[in-house]
Amino acid sequence: MNPVQFIQESYNELRKATWLTRQQAVGSTMVVIVLVGIMSAYVAFIDFVLSVVLGALLGRA
Repeated sequence: MNPVQFIQESYNELRKATWLTRQQAVGSTMVVIVLVGIMSAYVAFIDFVLSVVLGALLGRA
């Protein structure tokens, strides 16, 4: 397959794809941002709790 044919076929495949609307893309992005924030807070909380517990077990303040 030559490069020109590859580009033509790629372009044709992209035209067949269904793309998100702007509203759907913004909504999906917001969901991802919120979930990343929740997961970050969860991991930070677990890290803090484990630090306190291990510090107490090892005699560190």
